[in-house]
Amino acid sequence: MSHLIFFDDDKWKSILPLTYLKPACELRVGILTIAEKWKLLFDGASHGYITNDYLSHKYKLSLQDTNFAINGRLLPNANVISLLKRLKHNQGLLYQDVFIGGILSKDQFDTENQDIHIDDMEMIDISSYDSRDLIFVERPQDLFLLNPSEIAKDYDLVTQGRKSASLNDTNHTYGLEKIFIEEGAKIDFSILNASDGPIYIGKDAVVLENSVIKGPVCIGNNSVVKVGAKIYQGTTLGPYCKIGGEVKQSVLQGYSSKAHDGYLGDSVIGEWCNLGADTNSSNLKNNYSEVKAYNYNSSDFELTGLQFCGMILGDHCKTGINSMFNTGSVMGICSNLYGASFPPKFIPSFSWGGSEGFVTYTFAKAMDTINRSMQRKDLRLSDDEIKILKFVFDESKQRRTWDIG
Repeated sequence: MSHLIFFDDDKWKSILPLTYLKPACELRVGILTIAEKWKLLFDGASHGYITNDYLSHKYKLSLQDTNFAINGRLLPNANVISLLKRLKHNQGLLYQDVFIGGILSKDQFDTENQDIHIDDMEMIDISSYDSRDLIFVERPQDLFLLNPSEIAKDYDLVTQGRKSASLNDTNHTYGLEKIFIEEGAKIDFSILNASDGPIYIGKDAVVLENSVIKGPVCIGNNSVVKVGAKIYQGTTLGPYCKIGGEVKQSVLQGYSSKAHDGYLGDSVIGEWCNLGADTNSSNLKNNYSEVKAYNYNSSDFELTGLQFCGMILGDHCKTGINSMFNTGSVMGICSNLYGASFPPKFIPSFSWGGSEGFVTYTFAKAMDTINRSMQRKDLRLSDDEIKILKFVFDESKQRRTWDIG
């Protein structure tokens, strides 16, 4: 069996805040996380991580005599995997100066400094390769942009050779051959339209009455679609999510809820987030111009090249009822937003407040809230996760301008 080592390169920072608490390969796009895609295409390979030092106690580096190193931002496909499998020991692939991956022995990994020794590797430059087969996640917005096509690819991957559970006759379906229902899922009195893309409904998921789902869409394991919800194409609910209202081309990583009315479009929501009733995100400016969004790498707002761009929320964020987000809003991890009117378009991690101002969400209070939230799913923060969160709390102080000095 192959052994994969997913590594974070120096561009991980451009995907913040989504990569604050996990390596890039653990982000969900489509039905699966990036790591899950690679493992399936490598026939269930084992894996380890080379990541930022503060994450390495949770995401550990486990090595075998021979290892495939894989750039954790790269989305896999059959052509890329074929290139990697044709490599010999100590050979690697380079695309426009970006190390894609290679085959390395155990002693080519620096376990102490979370690094890979590639200077002596024989590099094969594939910069002339068709860039459509080399798709990297470069920024948070890429997750919702790539999501419709990734749902379709993952659908074929996870359903190949398998038979869907049946739908009862209370539902109306279109394109039934592209609807896959896992065992234990319950769908009643709803419309499922897979004419323009597949619909995948995970194990023990629930779709309640009068819901309308237009594919490509993924409803993850144990997720709930509330009564009358409208789920448009390009939307993924990771496991244990709860959705109501209207959602279009958005990715909820997992364990997050937008259970009530309100609009969410062209957005990415991290894990363990809760959007209060009537939370709305704008995804289109009134003058139809290009949207700017905060970039952690430059610590500034940058043009996204997008006309439609909603919001990016890091893990463990909460919003109060009637919260409003402007186009291109970015909210770091462990932040709590409330109050009327639009808040700033960038909200640093561990912020508490709204349009009238913010204070620091103290670490102890944030941890208490997180554990209360997780206990509802019979889970609790591990010691390693608390250490990771404390690192981010300290590191993000420089962005909480009211907390400096």
